[in-house]
Order: sequence, then C-alpha cells, then structure tokens
Amino acid sequence: MATIFTRIINGELPGRFVWKDELAVGFLSIAPIRPGHTLVVPRQEIDQWTDAPADLLTHLTSVAQTIGQAQKEAFESPRAALIIAGFEVPHLHLHTYPAWDLDDFDFRNADPRPDSEDMDDAAERLRAALEKNGHGARTR
Repeated sequence: MATIFTRIINGELPGRFVWKDELAVGFLSIAPIRPGHTLVVPRQEIDQWTDAPADLLTHLTSVAQTIGQAQKEAFESPRAALIIAGFEVPHLHLHTYPAWDLDDFDFRNADPRPDSEDMDDAAERLRAALEKNGHGARTR
C-alpha cells in the first residue's frame, strides 16, 4: 500500500509543492513548526534514512540545503533547521524550515491547523526565493 507521501507525490492527495525533480520532491508540512516548513521526500518509498542508497541521501541533503537557503532568505531567519525523524510516516523525509532558536526543534510547537492562506503565502514566498536563486525549473 502506498504511503501518504507517495499519494501526495502522485497527485492523489493535495500538496503545496515547492520542489520537483526526478528523484525527490519538496512540499510544505501540514503541521509546520514555522512558516515554510518543508518536507524533502524521495519519490522512491524508503522507510528510513539509514536504508537509503548513499547517492540518494546525498541528493536529498543537497535539495534540503537549497531549500534551506531559500527559507533563510524568504523568511529572514538566522538559520535553517534540518531534522530527520521518521516516526510519523514510514517514508523517508527530511524536515527543513526557518529557525530562530532551539524551541524551533521541538515538534510539540508544530501548528496542527495552519491557516490555508498563510500556507499558500509561505509556499509562494519560498518558490519566489528558489526562483530568484536560479531554481525556477524545479518549483512548478
């Protein structure tokens, strides 16, 4: 049975995508710790990051870094967080989001019901920063 992330990737469920390439996608988390919180997910269903081929993990990290740079710019944050947790969905995903302090690393601070317009705005801001940095072909 396909994971919820595979269903999002395949268009069966909605997602606010900010990145698409042949190996991975990036879409906003439905429970963001901070606005712009993005999940970087391989198209291939892999349960844990320790099971991923090294070249795929390198690619995911590179995508997360590119998105993290855009997050810092779009949301004027001093840092971009990167977490690999993997307990919520059995499909490898990297969390990256703008961060200001250590409280931003606590999933208990995630917003379980973010405003739809705020989510749309965060996605557009992030896409704009990615496009400005030369990644426009990957944002739509």
